[in-house]
Amino acid sequence: MAAHSHDHSGHSHSPGHTHAGHSHAALRPAVLGWAMAATLGLVVAEVFGGILGRSVALLNDAVHNLSDVPALGISYLAMRWAERPADGEKTYGYHRAGTLAAFTNAFVLVLLSLWLGYAAFERFRSPVAVVESWMIWTSVAALAVNGGITLALVRGREDLNLRSILVHNFGDALSNIAIIAGALIIHATGASWIDPLLGLAIGLLVLWSSIGILRESSHILLEGRPPDLRVEDVARAILTIEGVEEVHDVHLWSLGGGHHALSLHARIPDMHLDECELLLASIQRVAAKEFGVEHTTVQLERAGLPAKSGYVMPEPAKK
Repeated sequence: MAAHSHDHSGHSHSPGHTHAGHSHAALRPAVLGWAMAATLGLVVAEVFGGILGRSVALLNDAVHNLSDVPALGISYLAMRWAERPADGEKTYGYHRAGTLAAFTNAFVLVLLSLWLGYAAFERFRSPVAVVESWMIWTSVAALAVNGGITLALVRGREDLNLRSILVHNFGDALSNIAIIAGALIIHATGASWIDPLLGLAIGLLVLWSSIGILRESSHILLEGRPPDLRVEDVARAILTIEGVEEVHDVHLWSLGGGHHALSLHARIPDMHLDECELLLASIQRVAAKEFGVEHTTVQLERAGLPAKSGYVMPEPAKK
């Protein structure tokens, strides 16, 4: 009898799971709508305060807050899109809408931070006396707004899109505290150079926080491995399932929003189709339970055949 091979494929979605170490955002998009309106009001207040108080730090902070308005708007749309189901065009759904929003926000803020740094450097060259009272009271109001938005977004901090907004607003709140402290020092000492120094520090803060988000979001967009998962660990866990003799061509990636996907080839002994289905279910169950992977695609191949994949995991991995 001629030799034959089983070459079945299977995939699963595991709804309602909880990933180890994080959970999905429990925020409604309306929260971002209110945050955007409050931020717009704050920007207007800081512009007036910066002009009347002649404070470059306050004006820089107004620009910083202004950058949060389109960021909040994009993130609001991203949350709406992410709720849409998969369709014929976006077969994985719209989970990466938030990741794309985070990448866009971070890229804009990197450019903005460079501009803030230049403006502060120019003020170093041409110092201007500031009105400390305008700096203090405007920053107190800004701190209340940014602090409130930060607390409202804490529940969704595990979502990259929401975390980018959370980081921005937390940085804004720290900037407000720094401006208040700086205004008090200027009032006590008359050291006008403190104002542009604060402006430069705010620019560096924006740059530091934005680069981290830019790196993480680009990693997801480039189909990078979820940082909390290791390909070797997944491969060896699959090998503990009875009947799996070898795994190769293992790929792990994130769909965005904490949704992970896995595909792999598994070599198994010659067996009946019913047994193949049970083995597939076991692989998908291990992937979902141990690694929080909700979309698993498995290619079954008969054991003993040479690997044809250009990427074998790990050498390939064997028991």
